[in-house]
Amino acid sequence: MNLLKALAAVSSMTLVSRILGFVRDIMIARIFGAGMATDAFFVAFRIPNLLRRLFAEGAFSQAFVPILAEYKNTRTPEETRELIDHITMLLSITLFVVTLIGILAAPLIIYVSAPGFSTDPYKFNLTVELLQITFPYILFISLVALAGGILNTYGRFNVPAVTPALLNLSFIGCALWLTPLMDPPILALAWAVFIGGVLQLIFQIPFLLRLKLLPRIHFRNRDTGAWRVIKLMGPAIFGVSVSQISLLINTIFASLLITGSVSWLYYADRLMEFPAGLLGVALGTILLPSLARHYNNNSTEEYSRLLDWGLRMTMLLTLPASLALALLATPLITTLFYHGAFTEHDVWMTREALIAYSIGLLGLILVKVLAPGFYARQNIRTPVKIAIITLIATQLMNLTFIIPFKHAGLALSIGLGACINAGLLYYKLRSHRIYQPQPGWLIFFVKILIALTSMGVVLWFTAGSDASWLIDSTMIRVGRLSWIIIMGASSYFATLWLLGFRIKDFTKQQIE
Repeated sequence: MNLLKALAAVSSMTLVSRILGFVRDIMIARIFGAGMATDAFFVAFRIPNLLRRLFAEGAFSQAFVPILAEYKNTRTPEETRELIDHITMLLSITLFVVTLIGILAAPLIIYVSAPGFSTDPYKFNLTVELLQITFPYILFISLVALAGGILNTYGRFNVPAVTPALLNLSFIGCALWLTPLMDPPILALAWAVFIGGVLQLIFQIPFLLRLKLLPRIHFRNRDTGAWRVIKLMGPAIFGVSVSQISLLINTIFASLLITGSVSWLYYADRLMEFPAGLLGVALGTILLPSLARHYNNNSTEEYSRLLDWGLRMTMLLTLPASLALALLATPLITTLFYHGAFTEHDVWMTREALIAYSIGLLGLILVKVLAPGFYARQNIRTPVKIAIITLIATQLMNLTFIIPFKHAGLALSIGLGACINAGLLYYKLRSHRIYQPQPGWLIFFVKILIALTSMGVVLWFTAGSDASWLIDSTMIRVGRLSWIIIMGASSYFATLWLLGFRIKDFTKQQIE
């Protein structure tokens, strides 16, 4: 399969999930707004959602997929099945214990992760109850990540990419039909998380059966590959998911700010996650198995070329997304969220956070491309060292920015921290001679800057004033925003085409 086609396929499936995610967030904003109840839910959901990102898009995949790819390419099919069976048993037992502890220790977890909530007993107790309902999601989604890693390694990228849509469908269904039955109504969202986790796990089982790789129950297994995965996972959690750990720490800071701060950061994060998911997760998903295969085959030149392709695609698609998020912050927020309980004040506060996030979008996505360059080689030490530096730098920036910029300062520190992470990863890849840039980077970058200038001018003049988006009706806002996005994207890609960019230039790499 062609790499560009694989990227387009994964991004398309991810797009379905992200669109449903926006529908879910629109409904949450309309029904619940940005207040005490939503702050409680978003804090409660932050814990299992953090684990989702660590496992589904981070540590587990980075540790498991390279070793599974090694087995697939160098071992017998039965040995590969033994690896899958063993890691499934270890993971299931560990996660069951962690889930049980998490439910019992929910009050302590909330006290640590959102200390500001302890001053309001009702808000604190509600958050604890929500966390106890959502915590089993960690068990379900980690097993989903295991299944997704197997499917990705065997080239079935579409199934794991579309699976998250089931969580969004669960949210939509529970928000519509379960909310009136709950007291308080916000409990419906917690049960949506639980149900969504079960649905995602069930959905992937038939595809594993088709590959004859559905894990079997084995309590005794001499295979050492599973222990290698476990050994790599601990450091990988730190090495790949620094931004997610920083988000959790940011929740602690945000809980100490005024009511609504957690929700404003959540809605801004959701908008930022749209391009991050479409590009970063998709690129990381298809690059990791391919890089692992080239490493196992000692194809160092192809390894470097694959990384170069990933970096060019990141620059080509992320920079316009970052610029669009900054220039269209108010149009996006008003169109998607300015309904029902979501107020004008919420619009302005969410706008501040989104602009701050947009500054670091490139770094967030580059980490998804650069980190697999180390993990495909089963190199854990280097990313971990970089992660420690990044985490410390991010928290120092939190302390610096939170006073003048409030919640937006927390978003800014996440983005700048990701840029530091990406910069150090790139430096180490070059210094270790793992990656050698292909010719033409300077001209490539200059052409992108010209296209960005063209797009920026179009977006600036077509968007109009921010105030006008507050008085327009929903349908008018949808029409205006759609037209502006089409005009901006057309100006960007038309400029690139005039400067000599062609699709065939990005379709040379192949995957198996």
